Amino acid sequence: METIEKWTEQIVPWLMSHGIRIALIIILAFLLDRVLQRIVARAVRASVRPDANTSPEAEKKREDTLIRIFSGALNILITVVAFMMILQEAGIEIGPLIAGAGIVGLAVGFGGQYLIRDIITGLFLMLENQYRIGDVVDIEGLSGAVEDISLRKTTLRNLDGTVHHIPHGSITKVSNLSKDFARVNMDMGVSYSTDIDHLIKVINETGRELAADPAFSDSIISPPQFLRVNEFADSAIMVKILGDTKPLKQWEIAGEFRKRLKAAFDREGIEIPFPQTVIHRAAE
Repeated sequence: METIEKWTEQIVPWLMSHGIRIALIIILAFLLDRVLQRIVARAVRASVRPDANTSPEAEKKREDTLIRIFSGALNILITVVAFMMILQEAGIEIGPLIAGAGIVGLAVGFGGQYLIRDIITGLFLMLENQYRIGDVVDIEGLSGAVEDISLRKTTLRNLDGTVHHIPHGSITKVSNLSKDFARVNMDMGVSYSTDIDHLIKVINETGRELAADPAFSDSIISPPQFLRVNEFADSAIMVKILGDTKPLKQWEIAGEFRKRLKAAFDREGIEIPFPQTVIHRAAE
């Protein structure tokens, strides 16, 4: 009983002084984080200016990506400062901890240069608007949708569900498949007996019908149309078909266009040949 009273006499005064201060530090850190997060969001949205060819949706994706990165860095900074203040209020000397952190920092300085490189490269990637969260990109041979971007790395998820984590410092080439607009780019082979003028009419009508369909019209900028005879191949005449779509819609539109084009070719008697070899037997 005396032990409990002794502990109570020591703990209660500590809680009334240091405990209250620690609680205030936590509350103030939380409030400061919320306020600064809003300031960062408003500052980013006010400072980012849309490009001439950028849609409102694409610009919002860029803003959201920058806000997420800066907010994450700000949250880490506030958490570290608040934690150090709590340790000091709890009676733990933070001077030796800071000195020790400096020694550890020197010890891992060689490895730290890669972290710094990742952060600096990531900042340039975001400020130059090379890609944003939600874009589909190809980075160093790895393709997928951008799920997350931090100061140090980009996270992609491909169609198989595989997640790729790519440090920014290792990125030298980025191909963005969904910036501003996308394109249906098709090569199709038809029989050498095909009437090209008739073929052009069927392709263009099919593209216009697809663009007029309410289920797909919002995704199409310009309907898929015949562009040119691209090649005389071994078994077919290869024609090029192009059309512009909204970002990330090119695969859906291309698939639907192929389906409709096959039905139109069957209806109009246009043959899609398969590879074949003609063998000539020498006269005996």
